[in-house]
Amino acid sequence: MKYDDNNVFAKILRGEIPCKPIYEDEYVMAFNDIAPKAPVHVIVITKGKYQNIVDFDVNAKDEEIIGFNRAVSKIFKQLGFDKDGGRVIANIWPNGEPEVQHYHCHLLGGKKLGDIL
Repeated sequence: MKYDDNNVFAKILRGEIPCKPIYEDEYVMAFNDIAPKAPVHVIVITKGKYQNIVDFDVNAKDEEIIGFNRAVSKIFKQLGFDKDGGRVIANIWPNGEPEVQHYHCHLLGGKKLGDIL
């Protein structure tokens, strides 16, 4: 499967779809999910064109991988999850059923989240 330049996250990164980032640096953009599954639900997307974590691991430069992971940690702390806890999820197709084929993760928290599924 080839990366789709017309996916919603690619359009957000190009400024074709408006977005109010809560965090942004050279490697990631983070924003609130439009259909939150928890009181706090943030999506962190890589600025590179990667479909999923495997594509990211195989094809991203080391500085992109380190930058993405450090940004996720910074945002996790920014949201206060380092004190109360939270969840980091990356859905991978086909069984994980991500809605967008662009590598991203979800940060969820703001209450006890219960079982993973």
